[in-house]
Amino acid sequence: MDLFEEGSKSITDDGVNQPLATRMRPESLDEFVGQEELVGEGKMIRRMIESGMIGSLIFYGPPSSGKTTLAHVISKEIEARFEIINAVLDGLKDLRLVVKKADHERKASGKRTILFVDEIHRWNKAQQDALLPHLESGVITLVGATTENPFYSLVNPLLSRCQLFELKPLTKPDIMTMIERSVKDEKKGLGFMDLDLTQKAREHFAEYAGGDVRNALNAIEMAALTTPKNKDGVVEIDIDIARESIQKRNVRYDRGGDEHYHYASALIKSMRGSDVDASLYWMNAMLEAGEDPSFIFRRFMIFASEDVGMADPYAITVVNAAHESFQKTGMPEGLYFLSHCAIFLALSAKSNSTKAIFDISRTMKQSGVGDVPSHLKDKTANKKKSVYLGVENASENYKYPHQFPHHWVKQQYLPDELKNKSWYDPGASGREAKLWERLQKIKDG
Repeated sequence: MDLFEEGSKSITDDGVNQPLATRMRPESLDEFVGQEELVGEGKMIRRMIESGMIGSLIFYGPPSSGKTTLAHVISKEIEARFEIINAVLDGLKDLRLVVKKADHERKASGKRTILFVDEIHRWNKAQQDALLPHLESGVITLVGATTENPFYSLVNPLLSRCQLFELKPLTKPDIMTMIERSVKDEKKGLGFMDLDLTQKAREHFAEYAGGDVRNALNAIEMAALTTPKNKDGVVEIDIDIARESIQKRNVRYDRGGDEHYHYASALIKSMRGSDVDASLYWMNAMLEAGEDPSFIFRRFMIFASEDVGMADPYAITVVNAAHESFQKTGMPEGLYFLSHCAIFLALSAKSNSTKAIFDISRTMKQSGVGDVPSHLKDKTANKKKSVYLGVENASENYKYPHQFPHHWVKQQYLPDELKNKSWYDPGASGREAKLWERLQKIKDG
C-alpha cells in the first residue's frame, strides 16, 4: 500500500480512531527518539540519510524499538515513496504489484521507492529470494524488520545485499520524552485536554512499559479518557490511577524468539556460576513472561547432568521429584518446586565430566570403533570358536573383578590401539571427588 498517495491513509493519520501511540509516531529524524548509536549526530544511519545514499537495510530488535517508525522517517527524509508489506499477510503477488508500481514511478518521475517488509523472517526462502532481482536492479530499496536473529531467519543472499542494524529497547528516558510530548501536543496528543499527569505517574508508566512506548502511551490515553474530571475540571492522573492503568510490567520476551534463549542462557549461566539470586531472578523473568514451566524443568534436568553431574549424582533425582510434585500441585504453589530446583542446582558442587561422552564420540567419528579385546568377548561365542577351530578360548583370560580385593583388578578394557587413551576428566568437587579418590586408593594399593 502506498501511504502517500491521495486517498490512502498514512501511518501518522491523526484520525480519531487511531490510538495515541500511533498518532504520536515521529515524522522526522529530529523527532525520532532513541537509537542514538544509529541516528545520533555523525552516526551511520544519519550520515546515510543526509547523503541520500540509502541502500537496502535490515532492522532487527524487539517490538516497539522503532523499526517501522525509522523506516518511515527515512522515506520522508529522502522524499521516497513508502510501501508496506506485512510478511504474515502478504506474499509474492503483493510483492509483484509493489515492484510494478515502483518501476512505473521510477520511469515517470525518477522517485525512489522504499519497500518496508514487516516481520520479514516470516517469509520462506523462495519468498526472500524473490526480492533479490529487484534489489539488484534498484527498482526498490528494501527495509526489512524482524524481531528474530537475522543470521538464523534470513537467507544468506539477502543478508549479503543488505546492511544490518540492531535496534535496542527504548530506555526509560526515551519513553519519558515521548510521554512529555504526548501530553503537550494539542494536535496529535492529549494537549487539548486539561490534563495533570503527576511525575510519579509518568515514571510509573515509563517504568512498567518495559521499553515499549506503545504500552506506555496507550495506557496513558486509557487513563485520560476514563478518569472523571475533578471539581476544577482537570483530569488528574496520579500514581494510583497509573497503577490501575498499567498493572503488569511489560517483559520483553518471545517464547519463539531470541529473548527466549537469552533468558534461558542467563538462567543456566547463573546456576553454573553458583549465583542463587541471579538464578532465581532469570527463572522468574521467564515465568513472568509466560514461559512454560515444563521448559524450565527440562533445562534443570539437563543442567543436573551436564553441570552438576557426578559431583552430586542425585541432582537428577531431586529435579525429577520436584517436577512430579509440580505436576501434582500446579501454580502458584508450584513456584516452590521451581525455586527449590534453582537454589539446589546453584548451590550444588559442579562437575562437567559427563561431557566425556562427546569426546569419545568425536574419537569414534575420526577413527571408527576398535575391535573388542579378545578376553572381553562373549564367553559362549569364544568357547564355540575354540572348539570348532581348535584354538585357545580367549575369554579364559578374562579376570573376574569380584574375585579380587575391593572388586578390582588391573585389566585392559579398551581396544589395543586406544589402551592408554583417557577421556574422562574427574571433577574435584562433591561426591565425584570422593568416588575418584576411592578408586585411586584401590589401584595404588
